[in-house]
Amino acid sequence: MASVPVERSDDVQVAGEKSPDDSFVEDAKQREIQALDEDAVYSRPEQRKIIHRIDRRLITTTGAMYCVSLMDRTNLPNAAIAGMNVELDLNVGFRYSTIALVFFITYTLCQPPATILCRKIGPRPFLAAICLAWGIVMIGFGFPSDWVVMIPLRLLLGIFEAGFFPGCVYLISTYYSRYDMQKRYAVFYMIGSLASACSGILAYGIQQMHGLAGYWGWRWIFIIEGVLTCVIAIIGYIYLVPFPDQLEKKKQWPPFLSSEEIAFVIRRINKDRSDAEAEEFNFRKWIACGKDPKVWAFALVFFCLTTMAYAISYFLPIILRANMGFSIAESQCLVAPPYAFAGILMVCIAWVGDKYHIRGPLLAANALLGLTGLPIMGFAPTAGARYFGVFLVCASANASIPTAMAYQANNIRGIGGVAGSLIFRSQDSPHYRPGLYAGMACNGLIILIVIINTIYFRRENRKADQEGKVLEDSPSFRYTI
Repeated sequence: MASVPVERSDDVQVAGEKSPDDSFVEDAKQREIQALDEDAVYSRPEQRKIIHRIDRRLITTTGAMYCVSLMDRTNLPNAAIAGMNVELDLNVGFRYSTIALVFFITYTLCQPPATILCRKIGPRPFLAAICLAWGIVMIGFGFPSDWVVMIPLRLLLGIFEAGFFPGCVYLISTYYSRYDMQKRYAVFYMIGSLASACSGILAYGIQQMHGLAGYWGWRWIFIIEGVLTCVIAIIGYIYLVPFPDQLEKKKQWPPFLSSEEIAFVIRRINKDRSDAEAEEFNFRKWIACGKDPKVWAFALVFFCLTTMAYAISYFLPIILRANMGFSIAESQCLVAPPYAFAGILMVCIAWVGDKYHIRGPLLAANALLGLTGLPIMGFAPTAGARYFGVFLVCASANASIPTAMAYQANNIRGIGGVAGSLIFRSQDSPHYRPGLYAGMACNGLIILIVIINTIYFRRENRKADQEGKVLEDSPSFRYTI
């Protein structure tokens, strides 16, 4: 993946004339980008080659591991319609929703300490070890004879998966400048989304093993996908890389970057935001972040996004079966096209976001897409029209996540999965009206938060450029709109 050269422009063409204040801010930002792309050792083509090499090694490896992560946490609906609901009697009350929900209790609680452990232990051993651990747990899902046994297994899965997504996001952020991040996040998340796109088709194929060794087909879905996860974990251990400042101190096998190339990465990050060298962990500073209202605003955006993303991933095959009348095979296979569309939109939005240095307006536009899709999905008279609404809703939620990751990293995103696992309840079948209304509320809230943030960020950037106000303890820092 090519890095963005100096010729990229931050000047977004809009109707009407720009104020002198806006032009001043844009000129300052353009000078900052030009300085970032200048290096005393490497020319711009050489810089691009180094960044390409990082892309191939880092994004591909973390993306492949995230693929099995997403597949393992969201394969419940495929197993449900393949016979799990029948054999374990999960159609009674809140049993299915409870199994889906409990994962996010440990997933949310364990994320903050897991991120700290990732920094202390190093991403290579830490991420590979937890991936292997949840793969073993996933194999265990194939053997319960009582639905209650699924609850501790889902709790264990949440513990082991908790550190993976934030660990990968943190690792990726240490190698790229702010305006190179969104495209990388998009590709990372898109590779992971392939799991959601293909999991139904894969599950349908594995389901054909029904009866082998006396096991139902849904059990083989968990067993085979768990074995696949363990294999990916071993490969991941070989190809994962340390943080740049750790890589500088020890050699990596297979070879990754030379000492001079590592120094270039660190120089570039320090020019961009002065944080290539990680500070020692300070509990008081960590807790103090909770006093910043921006952190909660970003967390609320992620809550709304993940509520819809997880609601779709956990219930889409069931909705296709119960609400739209598709067969089991059709319900599993028709999951793929909406996620493929979301992946295409995700990459396009990431390109626009990094080129023009905007985040909030893209989130708001995607939220409008979701507000359009939800009524179509819920109230259109034909199954085909409702399925079209699924495309819009799926794209709205999933294509926004890399944008929100670039907008502001936060460490309480997992809570949205709790709401998502309850938004489409069994007793609301086949129309799921309360879930549709909740989804509309989430999208409306995203738009409101983006508007408030945009007004605030513009005002603070103007103060920094004209009055010398220091933002986020860095004189060169400016908020991304």
